[in-house]
Amino acid sequence: MNVLTVNRSLASPVAFIILFFLGGCGGPQSILNPAGPSAHAAAALWWGMFGFSALVLSVIVTLWLYAMWRKPKPLTIAQASRLNLRWIIGGGLVLPVISLSILLGFGIPMGYRMLPLPLVGQTPLRINVTGHQWWWEIRYPDAGIVLKNELHLPAGIPVDIHVTSADVIHSFWIPRLGGKLDMIPGRTNILRLQADLPGHYRGQCAEFCGTGHADMVLAVQAHTLQDFKTWLEAYKHE
Repeated sequence: MNVLTVNRSLASPVAFIILFFLGGCGGPQSILNPAGPSAHAAAALWWGMFGFSALVLSVIVTLWLYAMWRKPKPLTIAQASRLNLRWIIGGGLVLPVISLSILLGFGIPMGYRMLPLPLVGQTPLRINVTGHQWWWEIRYPDAGIVLKNELHLPAGIPVDIHVTSADVIHSFWIPRLGGKLDMIPGRTNILRLQADLPGHYRGQCAEFCGTGHADMVLAVQAHTLQDFKTWLEAYKHE
């Protein structure tokens, strides 16, 4: 069996493994398929950290291969001590400081974009979401509407989701629209979401909350602004 035959025999399993993992990059709950500003920031942060970690891994593997293949030169005790000191300072101090500075310089602005900060001349729509074992209670306080496991949003404008829990800790998460946020009994946290376009999205409790956790799914519908206003009026009169 030659090298070409071996490479061909390995091609199919490798391709299958690659496709298997790439399958997790799509679907209704993929953070790598963002559909809102907050989700875009989270995806950018993920790709940035992934790229940087790949770069660090490449450098480490390169140094490891160099150490394995190089032909050591005889060193005096003083030369060996200086060389060791350089590696300790470079790898244990300089590299971590530079790496963390780059990650913080990139990550902090991305995190800033996810915060429910005040908007100039605009008050986001408020929606209250309460987690129960094992369902979602959705309230529109200004309209007096209460829904179960169903969330309606206007697309293209920011919405503040006020989340809390009626029993145990849950976690509110609509992966394509934004990051997850814990729902803690007795406390209200705020998450700002915005859907770029009308469509269907899927939410999921991201904190194990008991035997019914896997079925705690939230159906999300983003409407055009006019369709959302029409939906509000129609629901009020039902």
